[in-house]
Amino acid sequence: MKKLLLFAFSAILLVSCKEGKTEVNPEEETMAIAIHYEPYGDQITSEGTIDEVALRKHFEALKPGDTLTLKIQSSVAEVCQKKGCWVKLGEGEDQVMMRFKDYAFFMPKDLAGKTIIAEGKAYLEELSVEAQQHYAEDGGATPEEIAAITSPKLTYSFKAHGVLVPESENH
Repeated sequence: MKKLLLFAFSAILLVSCKEGKTEVNPEEETMAIAIHYEPYGDQITSEGTIDEVALRKHFEALKPGDTLTLKIQSSVAEVCQKKGCWVKLGEGEDQVMMRFKDYAFFMPKDLAGKTIIAEGKAYLEELSVEAQQHYAEDGGATPEEIAAITSPKLTYSFKAHGVLVPESENH
């Protein structure tokens, strides 16, 4: 019996002293990194978001007059530099124009390149030439770029009632 206990104790001691790397699942490691958000507008959570690819698919399925309530996670391409009253999300020609319910809140002007979470309504909207030119001016476009806008455009639009912005030392 003593030999059995001595053997068990030695085995436990050897296993506990063994040097080795513990494999970490990358998903678990990512989940351990907590992102703190600064809320704007209504209180929302970061759970249940869809990404930019899924958002595009939803927009492609919309018809004029349709709306969908969604929670999205997307990169910010551009922000209104006058007061932060609109944000363009995503990349390329099919960017999403996000504005804010009742203009009750605005975004920090330095959000370009960051990823935000927003909850609200997605819809298609025809933007007039005047509206496009106004947004281009707010975004810092040159007079030539503004003058090149000559026809209405069907756009992907999003009216957010709540937004989560990653906290940083600047905000």
